Amino acid sequence: MNKKFLTNLGFLTILSALFAVSCTNLEIDETDSVFPTGGDEPVGVPMPQSLTQLYNDVYGQLGNQENEYALMEVSTDELLVPTRGTDWGDNGIWRTLHAHTWTAAHLFVLRAWNNQNQNVFRATEIIDSRTTKTPQEEAEARFLRAYSMFNVMDLYGQVPFREVDEGPEINPRVLTRAEAFDFIVNDLTTAMPNLPSRGPSTETNLASKATANFLLAKLYLNAHIYKGTGTPDPADMQAVIDAVDAIEADGYGLASGYFDIFKEDVDTETIWWLRTSIGNRIWNGLHYNMVSPDNQGGGWNGFSTLAEFYDLFEGDPTDNTVGSGQEERRGFVPDASNADASNLGIGYGFLIGQQYDVNGNPLEDRAANPLAFTKELPGLVGNNERTGIRVIKYHPVNGAQTPHQIIFRYSDALLMKAEAQFRSSGDALALVNQLRGVRGVAALGSLTEQDLIDERGRELYIEYWRRNDLIRFGQFTKDWEFKEPSSVGDTNRNLFPIPSNALLSNPNLTQNPGY
Repeated sequence: MNKKFLTNLGFLTILSALFAVSCTNLEIDETDSVFPTGGDEPVGVPMPQSLTQLYNDVYGQLGNQENEYALMEVSTDELLVPTRGTDWGDNGIWRTLHAHTWTAAHLFVLRAWNNQNQNVFRATEIIDSRTTKTPQEEAEARFLRAYSMFNVMDLYGQVPFREVDEGPEINPRVLTRAEAFDFIVNDLTTAMPNLPSRGPSTETNLASKATANFLLAKLYLNAHIYKGTGTPDPADMQAVIDAVDAIEADGYGLASGYFDIFKEDVDTETIWWLRTSIGNRIWNGLHYNMVSPDNQGGGWNGFSTLAEFYDLFEGDPTDNTVGSGQEERRGFVPDASNADASNLGIGYGFLIGQQYDVNGNPLEDRAANPLAFTKELPGLVGNNERTGIRVIKYHPVNGAQTPHQIIFRYSDALLMKAEAQFRSSGDALALVNQLRGVRGVAALGSLTEQDLIDERGRELYIEYWRRNDLIRFGQFTKDWEFKEPSSVGDTNRNLFPIPSNALLSNPNLTQNPGY
Protein backbone atom coordinates (compact mmCIF):
# COMPACT_ATOMS: atom_id res chain seq x y z
CA MET A 1 0.00 0.00 0.00
CA ASN A 2 1.35 3.45 -0.90
CA LYS A 3 1.77 5.84 1.94
CA LYS A 4 0.66 9.41 1.33
CA PHE A 5 1.94 12.18 3.53
CA LEU A 6 1.24 15.90 3.46
CA THR A 7 3.94 17.27 5.68
CA ASN A 8 4.24 21.01 5.27
CA LEU A 9 2.56 24.03 3.76
CA GLY A 10 5.15 24.31 1.00
CA PHE A 11 4.43 20.82 -0.20
CA LEU A 12 0.67 21.43 -0.05
CA THR A 13 1.20 24.40 -2.33
CA ILE A 14 3.12 22.27 -4.80
CA LEU A 15 0.43 19.61 -4.69
CA SER A 16 -2.30 22.18 -5.38
CA ALA A 17 -0.32 23.54 -8.32
CA LEU A 18 0.07 20.08 -9.78
CA PHE A 19 -3.66 19.39 -9.73
CA ALA A 20 -4.31 22.79 -11.26
CA VAL A 21 -2.09 22.22 -14.30
CA SER A 22 -2.41 18.49 -14.95
CA CYS A 23 -5.27 16.41 -16.30
CA THR A 24 -3.66 13.29 -14.79
CA ASN A 25 -4.59 12.34 -11.24
CA LEU A 26 -1.07 12.16 -9.89
CA GLU A 27 -0.56 10.29 -6.64
CA ILE A 28 2.03 11.89 -4.43
CA ASP A 29 4.03 9.42 -2.34
CA GLU A 30 6.83 9.89 0.11
CA THR A 31 10.19 10.18 -1.63
CA ASP A 32 13.59 11.31 -0.53
CA SER A 33 13.35 14.29 -2.83
CA VAL A 34 10.17 15.94 -1.50
CA PHE A 35 9.62 14.81 2.08
CA PRO A 36 11.30 15.81 5.34
CA THR A 37 13.26 13.39 7.43
CA GLY A 38 11.98 11.34 10.32
CA GLY A 39 9.60 8.89 8.64
CA ASP A 40 7.82 6.53 11.01
CA GLU A 41 10.88 5.72 13.15
CA PRO A 42 13.15 8.48 14.47
CA VAL A 43 16.86 7.88 14.37
CA GLY A 44 18.07 6.18 17.55
CA VAL A 45 15.54 3.34 17.87
CA PRO A 46 15.95 -0.38 17.05
CA MET A 47 15.46 -1.11 13.37
CA PRO A 48 14.84 -4.84 12.70
CA GLN A 49 11.11 -4.20 12.21
CA SER A 50 11.94 -1.44 9.75
CA LEU A 51 14.17 -3.83 7.81
CA THR A 52 11.29 -6.29 7.55
CA GLN A 53 9.02 -3.49 6.34
CA LEU A 54 11.62 -2.46 3.77
CA TYR A 55 11.74 -6.00 2.40
CA ASN A 56 7.95 -6.06 2.26
CA ASP A 57 7.86 -2.73 0.44
CA VAL A 58 10.33 -3.98 -2.18
CA TYR A 59 8.41 -7.25 -2.57
CA GLY A 60 5.10 -5.49 -3.08
CA GLN A 61 6.46 -2.93 -5.51
CA LEU A 62 8.08 -5.54 -7.74
CA GLY A 63 5.10 -7.88 -7.57
CA ASN A 64 2.86 -5.20 -9.03
CA GLN A 65 2.06 -5.32 -12.76
CA GLU A 66 2.15 -1.53 -12.95
CA ASN A 67 4.87 1.00 -12.12
CA GLU A 68 8.35 -0.62 -12.10
CA TYR A 69 7.29 -3.76 -13.98
CA ALA A 70 5.43 -1.79 -16.62
CA LEU A 71 8.39 0.52 -17.22
CA MET A 72 10.82 -2.40 -17.51
CA GLU A 73 8.69 -4.78 -19.61
CA VAL A 74 5.71 -3.09 -21.32
CA SER A 75 8.10 -0.50 -22.77
CA THR A 76 9.80 -3.28 -24.79
CA ASP A 77 9.09 -5.63 -27.68
CA GLU A 78 8.31 -8.36 -25.15
CA LEU A 79 4.97 -7.18 -23.73
CA LEU A 80 2.14 -4.90 -24.72
CA VAL A 81 -1.28 -4.23 -23.24
CA PRO A 82 -3.65 -3.58 -26.15
CA THR A 83 -7.00 -1.94 -25.53
CA ARG A 84 -9.84 -4.44 -26.08
CA GLY A 85 -13.05 -2.50 -26.61
CA THR A 86 -13.02 -0.37 -23.49
CA ASP A 87 -11.02 -2.91 -21.46
CA TRP A 88 -7.46 -1.83 -20.66
CA GLY A 89 -8.03 1.63 -22.13
CA ASP A 90 -7.01 3.46 -18.94
CA ASN A 91 -6.56 6.75 -20.81
CA GLY A 92 -3.73 5.25 -22.85
CA ILE A 93 -1.41 4.63 -19.89
CA TRP A 94 -0.40 1.19 -21.21
CA ARG A 95 -0.36 2.06 -24.90
CA THR A 96 2.04 4.98 -24.49
CA LEU A 97 4.63 2.74 -22.83
CA HIS A 98 4.76 0.28 -25.73
CA ALA A 99 4.60 3.09 -28.31
CA HIS A 100 7.35 5.11 -26.55
CA THR A 101 5.20 8.21 -26.29
CA TRP A 102 5.15 8.60 -22.50
CA THR A 103 5.59 12.00 -20.86
CA ALA A 104 6.76 13.34 -17.51
CA ALA A 105 3.13 13.17 -16.31
CA HIS A 106 2.87 9.38 -16.77
CA LEU A 107 1.53 7.89 -13.55
CA PHE A 108 3.76 4.80 -13.60
CA VAL A 109 6.84 6.98 -14.12
CA LEU A 110 5.89 8.95 -11.00
CA ARG A 111 5.05 5.96 -8.84
CA ALA A 112 8.20 4.02 -9.70
CA TRP A 113 10.29 7.12 -8.91
CA ASN A 114 8.53 7.56 -5.57
CA ASN A 115 8.76 3.89 -4.64
CA GLN A 116 12.44 3.45 -5.34
CA ASN A 117 13.54 6.75 -3.80
CA GLN A 118 11.48 6.02 -0.70
CA ASN A 119 13.27 2.67 -0.39
CA VAL A 120 16.64 4.41 -0.60
CA PHE A 121 15.72 6.84 2.17
CA ARG A 122 14.23 4.18 4.45
CA ALA A 123 17.34 2.03 3.98
CA THR A 124 19.52 5.05 4.80
CA GLU A 125 17.63 5.47 8.08
CA ILE A 126 18.42 1.85 8.97
CA ILE A 127 22.08 2.17 7.95
CA ASP A 128 22.59 5.33 10.02
CA SER A 129 25.23 4.79 12.72
CA ARG A 130 22.86 5.84 15.51
CA THR A 131 20.38 3.03 14.93
CA THR A 132 20.50 -0.24 16.84
CA LYS A 133 21.11 -3.14 14.47
CA THR A 134 23.41 -6.08 13.85
CA PRO A 135 26.14 -5.98 11.20
CA GLN A 136 24.09 -8.39 9.08
CA GLU A 137 20.98 -6.20 9.32
CA GLU A 138 22.98 -3.20 8.16
CA ALA A 139 24.45 -5.27 5.30
CA GLU A 140 20.98 -6.35 4.18
CA ALA A 141 19.79 -2.73 4.28
CA ARG A 142 22.80 -1.73 2.17
CA PHE A 143 21.90 -4.39 -0.41
CA LEU A 144 18.29 -3.19 -0.55
CA ARG A 145 19.44 0.43 -0.85
CA ALA A 146 21.85 -0.58 -3.62
CA TYR A 147 19.12 -2.42 -5.50
CA SER A 148 16.62 0.45 -5.27
CA MET A 149 19.24 3.04 -6.19
CA PHE A 150 20.23 0.81 -9.12
CA ASN A 151 16.65 1.02 -10.37
CA VAL A 152 16.56 4.83 -10.07
CA MET A 153 19.93 5.13 -11.82
CA ASP A 154 18.89 2.69 -14.55
CA LEU A 155 15.44 4.14 -15.22
CA TYR A 156 16.05 7.86 -14.71
CA GLY A 157 19.81 8.49 -15.00
CA GLN A 158 20.10 10.67 -11.87
CA VAL A 159 19.50 9.94 -8.20
CA PRO A 160 18.42 12.40 -5.49
CA PHE A 161 19.89 11.61 -2.10
CA ARG A 162 18.81 12.98 1.26
CA GLU A 163 20.70 12.39 4.50
CA VAL A 164 18.54 11.42 7.48
CA ASP A 165 19.28 14.71 9.30
CA GLU A 166 18.37 16.95 6.37
CA GLY A 167 15.04 18.71 6.79
CA PRO A 168 12.61 19.93 4.13
CA GLU A 169 14.44 23.25 3.86
CA ILE A 170 17.38 21.43 2.26
CA ASN A 171 17.08 20.32 -1.35
CA PRO A 172 18.53 16.82 -1.70
CA ARG A 173 21.77 16.58 -3.61
CA VAL A 174 21.60 14.76 -6.90
CA LEU A 175 24.02 12.04 -7.91
CA THR A 176 24.95 11.73 -11.55
CA ARG A 177 24.69 8.29 -13.09
CA ALA A 178 28.43 7.75 -12.69
CA GLU A 179 28.35 8.94 -9.06
CA ALA A 180 25.37 6.67 -8.33
CA PHE A 181 27.25 3.75 -9.89
CA ASP A 182 30.16 4.28 -7.47
CA PHE A 183 27.77 4.72 -4.53
CA ILE A 184 26.03 1.42 -5.30
CA VAL A 185 29.29 -0.46 -5.74
CA ASN A 186 30.49 0.90 -2.40
CA ASP A 187 27.27 -0.20 -0.67
CA LEU A 188 27.62 -3.72 -2.06
CA THR A 189 31.31 -4.14 -1.31
CA THR A 190 30.82 -2.70 2.20
CA ALA A 191 27.92 -5.08 2.80
CA MET A 192 29.58 -8.18 1.35
CA PRO A 193 31.61 -9.34 4.41
CA ASN A 194 28.54 -9.21 6.67
CA LEU A 195 26.08 -10.85 4.29
CA PRO A 196 25.55 -14.58 4.81
CA SER A 197 26.89 -17.13 2.36
CA ARG A 198 23.56 -18.69 1.49
CA GLY A 199 23.17 -21.35 -1.16
CA PRO A 200 19.89 -22.68 -2.57
CA SER A 201 17.38 -22.80 0.29
CA THR A 202 14.01 -21.56 1.47
CA GLU A 203 15.72 -18.35 2.68
CA THR A 204 16.87 -17.03 -0.68
CA ASN A 205 14.19 -14.34 -0.41
CA LEU A 206 16.73 -12.50 1.78
CA ALA A 207 19.95 -10.71 0.89
CA SER A 208 23.10 -12.78 0.69
CA LYS A 209 26.57 -12.70 -0.82
CA ALA A 210 25.05 -14.24 -3.95
CA THR A 211 22.44 -11.47 -4.34
CA ALA A 212 25.15 -8.83 -3.89
CA ASN A 213 27.37 -10.52 -6.45
CA PHE A 214 24.47 -10.78 -8.90
CA LEU A 215 23.79 -7.05 -8.61
CA LEU A 216 27.51 -6.31 -8.97
CA ALA A 217 27.52 -8.35 -12.18
CA LYS A 218 24.58 -6.31 -13.51
CA LEU A 219 26.38 -3.09 -12.62
CA TYR A 220 29.66 -3.96 -14.27
CA LEU A 221 28.03 -5.47 -17.36
CA ASN A 222 26.24 -2.14 -17.91
CA ALA A 223 29.07 0.05 -16.62
CA HIS A 224 29.83 1.58 -20.03
CA ILE A 225 26.19 2.70 -20.21
CA TYR A 226 26.10 4.15 -16.71
CA LYS A 227 29.52 5.81 -16.96
CA GLY A 228 28.87 7.10 -20.47
CA THR A 229 32.08 5.67 -21.92
CA GLY A 230 30.31 3.81 -24.72
CA THR A 231 32.74 0.89 -24.73
CA PRO A 232 32.92 -2.00 -22.25
CA ASP A 233 36.11 -1.95 -20.18
CA PRO A 234 37.92 -5.32 -19.97
CA ALA A 235 38.36 -4.78 -16.22
CA ASP A 236 34.59 -4.38 -15.81
CA MET A 237 33.98 -7.52 -17.85
CA GLN A 238 36.40 -9.43 -15.61
CA ALA A 239 34.48 -8.12 -12.59
CA VAL A 240 31.30 -9.63 -14.08
CA ILE A 241 33.04 -12.99 -14.52
CA ASP A 242 34.42 -12.91 -10.97
CA ALA A 243 30.99 -12.09 -9.50
CA VAL A 244 29.30 -14.93 -11.39
CA ASP A 245 32.05 -17.36 -10.37
CA ALA A 246 31.41 -16.38 -6.74
CA ILE A 247 27.70 -17.10 -7.19
CA GLU A 248 28.50 -20.54 -8.58
CA ALA A 249 30.84 -21.19 -5.64
CA ASP A 250 27.86 -20.65 -3.32
CA GLY A 251 26.13 -23.66 -4.88
CA TYR A 252 24.02 -22.14 -7.65
CA GLY A 253 23.78 -23.66 -11.12
CA LEU A 254 21.50 -24.47 -14.03
CA ALA A 255 18.41 -26.55 -13.34
CA SER A 256 16.58 -28.69 -15.87
CA GLY A 257 12.83 -28.62 -16.29
CA TYR A 258 12.36 -24.99 -17.31
CA PHE A 259 8.88 -24.33 -15.94
CA ASP A 260 9.62 -26.27 -12.74
CA ILE A 261 12.00 -23.43 -11.82
CA PHE A 262 8.98 -21.19 -11.28
CA LYS A 263 7.45 -23.37 -8.60
CA GLU A 264 7.93 -22.70 -4.89
CA ASP A 265 10.34 -25.63 -4.58
CA VAL A 266 14.00 -24.98 -3.75
CA ASP A 267 16.19 -25.20 -6.85
CA THR A 268 19.74 -24.26 -7.84
CA GLU A 269 18.57 -21.51 -10.23
CA THR A 270 16.83 -19.18 -7.80
CA ILE A 271 19.25 -16.65 -6.27
CA TRP A 272 16.66 -14.14 -5.00
CA TRP A 273 12.90 -14.54 -4.87
CA LEU A 274 10.30 -12.15 -3.56
CA ARG A 275 7.66 -13.01 -1.01
CA THR A 276 4.95 -11.51 -3.20
CA SER A 277 2.08 -13.02 -5.12
CA ILE A 278 2.69 -14.37 -8.61
CA GLY A 279 -0.95 -13.66 -9.44
CA ASN A 280 -0.16 -10.67 -11.63
CA ARG A 281 2.25 -12.72 -13.72
CA ILE A 282 -0.36 -15.48 -14.19
CA TRP A 283 -3.66 -13.71 -14.69
CA ASN A 284 -2.93 -10.43 -16.44
CA GLY A 285 -2.96 -12.09 -19.88
CA LEU A 286 -5.30 -15.05 -19.45
CA HIS A 287 -8.89 -14.72 -20.65
CA TYR A 288 -11.80 -14.18 -18.28
CA ASN A 289 -12.99 -17.74 -18.95
CA MET A 290 -9.64 -19.36 -18.09
CA VAL A 291 -9.93 -20.38 -14.44
CA SER A 292 -8.31 -22.46 -11.70
CA PRO A 293 -9.85 -24.11 -8.62
CA ASP A 294 -8.60 -21.27 -6.44
CA ASN A 295 -9.49 -18.53 -8.95
CA GLN A 296 -12.89 -19.12 -10.48
CA GLY A 297 -13.00 -15.46 -11.48
CA GLY A 298 -10.56 -16.12 -14.32
CA GLY A 299 -7.97 -13.90 -15.94
CA TRP A 300 -7.92 -10.21 -16.77
CA ASN A 301 -7.34 -10.52 -20.54
CA GLY A 302 -4.73 -7.83 -20.97
CA PHE A 303 -1.04 -8.52 -21.47
CA SER A 304 0.13 -10.04 -24.78
CA THR A 305 3.33 -10.34 -26.78
CA LEU A 306 4.31 -9.46 -30.33
CA ALA A 307 4.52 -12.03 -33.12
CA GLU A 308 8.14 -11.01 -33.69
CA PHE A 309 9.09 -11.90 -30.13
CA TYR A 310 7.27 -15.23 -30.32
CA ASP A 311 9.23 -15.99 -33.49
CA LEU A 312 12.55 -15.86 -31.58
CA PHE A 313 11.82 -19.40 -30.40
CA GLU A 314 12.22 -22.66 -32.28
CA GLY A 315 9.02 -24.34 -33.42
CA ASP A 316 6.01 -23.93 -35.66
CA PRO A 317 5.35 -20.20 -36.20
CA THR A 318 1.57 -20.60 -35.88
CA ASP A 319 1.12 -23.60 -33.58
CA ASN A 320 2.27 -24.19 -30.01
CA THR A 321 0.37 -27.39 -29.23
CA VAL A 322 2.14 -30.47 -27.94
CA GLY A 323 4.27 -32.05 -30.68
CA SER A 324 4.47 -28.98 -32.91
CA GLY A 325 8.25 -28.81 -32.56
CA GLN A 326 8.44 -25.94 -30.09
CA GLU A 327 11.44 -25.61 -27.80
CA GLU A 328 10.95 -26.16 -24.09
CA ARG A 329 11.09 -22.49 -23.14
CA ARG A 330 8.33 -21.53 -25.57
CA GLY A 331 6.09 -23.90 -23.67
CA PHE A 332 2.98 -25.57 -25.01
CA VAL A 333 -0.78 -25.30 -25.27
CA PRO A 334 -2.77 -28.35 -24.10
CA ASP A 335 -5.33 -29.61 -26.60
CA ALA A 336 -8.37 -31.84 -26.26
CA SER A 337 -6.20 -34.94 -25.79
CA ASN A 338 -3.95 -33.68 -22.98
CA ALA A 339 -5.84 -30.97 -21.10
CA ASP A 340 -6.36 -32.36 -17.61
CA ALA A 341 -5.95 -31.71 -13.89
CA SER A 342 -2.16 -31.65 -14.23
CA ASN A 343 -2.37 -28.41 -16.22
CA LEU A 344 -5.98 -27.22 -15.64
CA GLY A 345 -6.24 -26.95 -19.42
CA ILE A 346 -3.93 -23.92 -19.26
CA GLY A 347 -0.66 -23.95 -21.16
CA TYR A 348 2.84 -22.87 -20.30
CA GLY A 349 4.90 -20.17 -21.99
CA PHE A 350 3.24 -18.72 -25.08
CA LEU A 351 -0.45 -19.38 -25.60
CA ILE A 352 -1.61 -19.24 -29.23
CA GLY A 353 -4.59 -20.81 -30.97
CA GLN A 354 -7.57 -22.59 -29.43
CA GLN A 355 -7.66 -22.79 -25.64
CA TYR A 356 -9.28 -25.58 -23.61
CA ASP A 357 -10.72 -26.20 -20.18
CA VAL A 358 -9.55 -28.85 -17.72
CA ASN A 359 -11.72 -31.50 -19.39
CA GLY A 360 -10.40 -30.81 -22.88
CA ASN A 361 -13.46 -28.88 -24.04
CA PRO A 362 -12.73 -25.90 -26.30
CA LEU A 363 -13.29 -22.61 -24.54
CA GLU A 364 -15.29 -19.69 -25.89
CA ASP A 365 -15.01 -15.98 -25.28
CA ARG A 366 -17.86 -14.01 -23.72
CA ALA A 367 -19.55 -13.58 -27.11
CA ALA A 368 -19.47 -17.37 -27.70
CA ASN A 369 -16.67 -17.20 -30.29
CA PRO A 370 -14.01 -19.94 -30.13
CA LEU A 371 -11.34 -18.73 -27.70
CA ALA A 372 -8.40 -18.93 -30.10
CA PHE A 373 -5.61 -16.44 -29.44
CA THR A 374 -4.30 -14.92 -32.66
CA LYS A 375 -0.68 -14.31 -33.53
CA GLU A 376 -1.39 -10.90 -35.02
CA LEU A 377 -3.05 -7.89 -33.45
CA PRO A 378 -4.78 -5.12 -35.42
CA GLY A 379 -3.05 -2.46 -33.33
CA LEU A 380 -2.89 -1.07 -29.84
CA VAL A 381 -6.62 -0.35 -30.16
CA GLY A 382 -9.42 -2.09 -32.03
CA ASN A 383 -8.81 -5.50 -30.45
CA ASN A 384 -11.32 -8.14 -29.48
CA GLU A 385 -11.04 -10.60 -26.60
CA ARG A 386 -8.98 -13.08 -28.63
CA THR A 387 -6.26 -11.04 -30.31
CA GLY A 388 -2.66 -11.51 -29.26
CA ILE A 389 -0.44 -14.30 -27.97
CA ARG A 390 -0.54 -14.57 -24.17
CA VAL A 391 2.48 -15.26 -21.96
CA ILE A 392 2.52 -17.31 -18.75
CA LYS A 393 5.60 -18.56 -16.89
CA TYR A 394 4.20 -19.16 -13.42
CA HIS A 395 1.29 -21.58 -13.53
CA PRO A 396 -1.91 -21.66 -11.46
CA VAL A 397 -1.62 -25.42 -10.98
CA ASN A 398 1.01 -24.47 -8.38
CA GLY A 399 -1.31 -21.93 -6.75
CA ALA A 400 -3.12 -18.95 -8.24
CA GLN A 401 -1.51 -16.46 -5.86
CA THR A 402 1.57 -18.26 -4.54
CA PRO A 403 3.95 -15.76 -2.86
CA HIS A 404 7.13 -16.74 -4.67
CA GLN A 405 8.34 -14.54 -7.53
CA ILE A 406 11.90 -14.86 -8.84
CA ILE A 407 13.94 -11.72 -9.47
CA PHE A 408 17.59 -13.00 -9.71
CA ARG A 409 18.26 -16.31 -11.47
CA TYR A 410 21.45 -18.27 -12.18
CA SER A 411 20.83 -18.66 -15.91
CA ASP A 412 20.83 -14.85 -16.11
CA ALA A 413 24.16 -14.82 -14.27
CA LEU A 414 25.58 -17.44 -16.66
CA LEU A 415 24.48 -15.39 -19.69
CA MET A 416 26.03 -12.28 -18.10
CA LYS A 417 29.30 -14.17 -17.79
CA ALA A 418 29.03 -15.33 -21.40
CA GLU A 419 28.41 -11.76 -22.55
CA ALA A 420 31.35 -10.47 -20.51
CA GLN A 421 33.58 -13.07 -22.13
CA PHE A 422 32.20 -12.20 -25.57
CA ARG A 423 32.94 -8.50 -25.03
CA SER A 424 36.49 -9.29 -23.88
CA SER A 425 37.30 -11.86 -26.60
CA GLY A 426 36.79 -14.92 -24.35
CA ASP A 427 35.02 -18.20 -25.06
CA ALA A 428 31.37 -17.27 -24.68
CA LEU A 429 30.02 -19.92 -27.04
CA ALA A 430 30.62 -22.81 -24.65
CA LEU A 431 28.61 -21.11 -21.88
CA VAL A 432 25.67 -20.30 -24.15
CA ASN A 433 25.65 -23.86 -25.46
CA GLN A 434 25.79 -25.18 -21.89
CA LEU A 435 22.50 -23.39 -21.22
CA ARG A 436 20.99 -24.42 -24.55
CA GLY A 437 21.90 -28.04 -23.85
CA VAL A 438 20.06 -28.00 -20.53
CA ARG A 439 17.06 -26.41 -22.28
CA GLY A 440 17.06 -29.10 -24.99
CA VAL A 441 17.90 -26.97 -28.02
CA ALA A 442 20.68 -27.50 -30.54
CA ALA A 443 24.10 -26.02 -29.90
CA LEU A 444 25.11 -22.92 -31.83
CA GLY A 445 28.11 -23.21 -34.13
CA SER A 446 29.12 -19.59 -33.68
CA LEU A 447 28.04 -16.61 -31.62
CA THR A 448 27.10 -13.07 -32.55
CA GLU A 449 25.89 -10.15 -30.47
CA GLN A 450 22.39 -10.76 -31.85
CA ASP A 451 22.58 -14.38 -30.73
CA LEU A 452 23.32 -13.19 -27.19
CA ILE A 453 20.39 -10.78 -26.93
CA ASP A 454 18.06 -13.35 -28.50
CA GLU A 455 19.17 -16.02 -26.04
CA ARG A 456 18.54 -13.66 -23.15
CA GLY A 457 15.06 -13.01 -24.53
CA ARG A 458 14.26 -16.70 -24.83
CA GLU A 459 15.52 -17.51 -21.35
CA LEU A 460 14.41 -14.48 -19.33
CA TYR A 461 11.17 -13.24 -20.86
CA ILE A 462 8.84 -11.37 -18.45
CA GLU A 463 11.52 -11.45 -15.71
CA TYR A 464 12.17 -7.69 -15.49
CA TRP A 465 15.33 -7.44 -17.62
CA ARG A 466 14.25 -6.88 -21.24
CA ARG A 467 14.52 -3.06 -21.22
CA ASN A 468 17.93 -3.18 -19.52
CA ASP A 469 19.16 -5.73 -22.08
CA LEU A 470 17.83 -3.89 -25.13
CA ILE A 471 19.51 -0.64 -24.05
CA ARG A 472 22.86 -2.38 -23.52
CA PHE A 473 22.63 -3.96 -26.98
CA GLY A 474 21.57 -0.66 -28.58
CA GLN A 475 18.12 -2.00 -29.52
CA PHE A 476 15.69 -0.22 -27.21
CA THR A 477 15.22 2.46 -29.88
CA LYS A 478 14.71 -0.01 -32.75
CA ASP A 479 11.46 -0.25 -34.67
CA TRP A 480 8.92 -2.80 -33.48
CA GLU A 481 5.25 -3.28 -34.15
CA PHE A 482 3.05 -0.44 -32.90
CA LYS A 483 5.93 1.79 -31.79
CA GLU A 484 5.32 5.42 -32.73
CA PRO A 485 7.50 6.09 -35.84
CA SER A 486 8.75 9.39 -34.41
CA SER A 487 10.17 7.49 -31.42
CA VAL A 488 12.20 5.04 -33.51
CA GLY A 489 15.90 5.86 -33.10
CA ASP A 490 15.23 8.40 -30.33
CA THR A 491 17.97 7.65 -27.80
CA ASN A 492 16.39 10.08 -25.33
CA ARG A 493 13.87 7.29 -24.67
CA ASN A 494 16.65 5.24 -23.06
CA LEU A 495 15.82 7.23 -19.93
CA PHE A 496 12.43 7.99 -18.48
CA PRO A 497 11.63 11.61 -17.61
CA ILE A 498 12.00 13.00 -14.12
CA PRO A 499 8.40 13.31 -12.84
CA SER A 500 7.03 16.83 -12.93
CA ASN A 501 6.40 17.08 -9.19
CA ALA A 502 9.98 16.00 -8.40
CA LEU A 503 11.33 18.86 -10.52
CA LEU A 504 9.07 21.31 -8.71
CA SER A 505 10.13 20.13 -5.27
CA ASN A 506 13.88 19.80 -5.86
CA PRO A 507 15.57 22.39 -8.11
CA ASN A 508 18.80 20.35 -8.05
CA LEU A 509 17.11 17.92 -10.45
CA THR A 510 17.13 18.64 -14.18
CA GLN A 511 14.80 17.15 -16.74
CA ASN A 512 16.29 14.49 -18.98
CA PRO A 513 16.81 15.48 -22.63
CA GLY A 514 13.85 15.10 -24.93
CA TYR A 515 11.13 15.73 -22.35
